[in-house]
Amino acid sequence: MSKIENLLKLMWEDYIKLSPQAKNIVKLLEREGEEVVNDHIALRTFNHPKVCIDIIAKPFLEAGYVDSGEYHFEEKKLYAKHFQHPNEDYPKVFISELLLEKFSPEFNQIIDSKISGLKPSAIAEFNFSISGRTWDLTVKEYSKLKKESDYGAWLSAIGYRPNHFTILINKLKKFSDIRVLNEFLKDNGHKLNDAGGEVKGSEAVCLEQSSTLADKIEIDFDDSSLIIPSCYFEFAKRYIDHTGKFYQGFVATSADKIFESTNKSQ
Repeated sequence: MSKIENLLKLMWEDYIKLSPQAKNIVKLLEREGEEVVNDHIALRTFNHPKVCIDIIAKPFLEAGYVDSGEYHFEEKKLYAKHFQHPNEDYPKVFISELLLEKFSPEFNQIIDSKISGLKPSAIAEFNFSISGRTWDLTVKEYSKLKKESDYGAWLSAIGYRPNHFTILINKLKKFSDIRVLNEFLKDNGHKLNDAGGEVKGSEAVCLEQSSTLADKIEIDFDDSSLIIPSCYFEFAKRYIDHTGKFYQGFVATSADKIFESTNKSQ
């Protein structure tokens, strides 16, 4: 097994610990005779020079992934890129970063105090993207971050690990229609993110997406513990674009609402 295949395997194993609903959904679909294929994995970071997108992407670029698109999220103050591998059996990797300069000095002070403690040798590790949270954090700090950014608070508490995996609906047979899949999931007790509607995007933009709401997890902070959103499962259906091939990028207006799957208010 190659280094990248091992990392992808470890990412899935780490992810389902925080999002057991994902494992349950895979089992549900497999019992229906479906083959579950992962479309993409999402990672979160800050645009801090020590851990910006270009730093987080290094292991993937080293493994042959290619920078394949960029996206801007003005309202949520995010920037993102996605990376693809020539081997289509490997999932795409979507990495977003929070634009720290758009937040208060207090917000930046908290984040910088956490990131500055990371050792360069640890960040350079091939498997850094599943290292989790390695810094101290109080509920008070988490709450201050959350007032300005759900994304920033989530990342400060959960740390570096996959935010979500994504089922490629195109590979499903009985559930090749995203709305049929959504109803099946709800009938089996799963709650969906309805921000902007349960289905984000359309055939016109060559991509339809939906997602569950994040699982909940109890996090131990320095001063107490708190139950917060962990990770969610996404579903994507891709359509043929102007090139005659399936569209492989992302739609910013849809992804903007998908991000809200980890908002506590959802």
